[in-house]
Amino acid sequence: MYWLAQVNIGRMLAPLSDPVMAGFVAKLDEINTLADNSEGFIWRLQTPEGNATSLRHFEDELILVNLSVWTDLATYANFVYKSQHRQLIQQRRQWFQKFEGPYTAIWWIPREHTPDVKEAKERLEHLRIHGETPYAFTFKKTFPAPAESDNISSPLIVKG
Repeated sequence: MYWLAQVNIGRMLAPLSDPVMAGFVAKLDEINTLADNSEGFIWRLQTPEGNATSLRHFEDELILVNLSVWTDLATYANFVYKSQHRQLIQQRRQWFQKFEGPYTAIWWIPREHTPDVKEAKERLEHLRIHGETPYAFTFKKTFPAPAESDNISSPLIVKG
């Protein structure tokens, strides 16, 4: 059985302490609580403070990473597009620069696996180079969860 992992990254217009980011910072706890309590939510990357905004995984200090796991594509899509999270997406240009290249990727993971940022960055890079494949995709072109016998851990084996 598989779960759905997702990553999205964004380059802030300014550091989190800057007044231009105040609206985003004010919504963090609300949106994270909404995710935590959403149908299908399994896990998200976070520090003891309850979010991942203090984690820096890129050379560019203004890039934030969101990484989470969901039971399936439908529940994740409901959270993204049919909850209060949708308002945050609509307001993103107030806080984040337009990103060149893929800034979000989705992929299937075995249930016992917890993705890390290194893996997420690999998925984004694979998406940038190869476009949507079962290894990394977006809502524009989705792929079903693999059969138990499929190997989804290697980008060299792309079934489709």
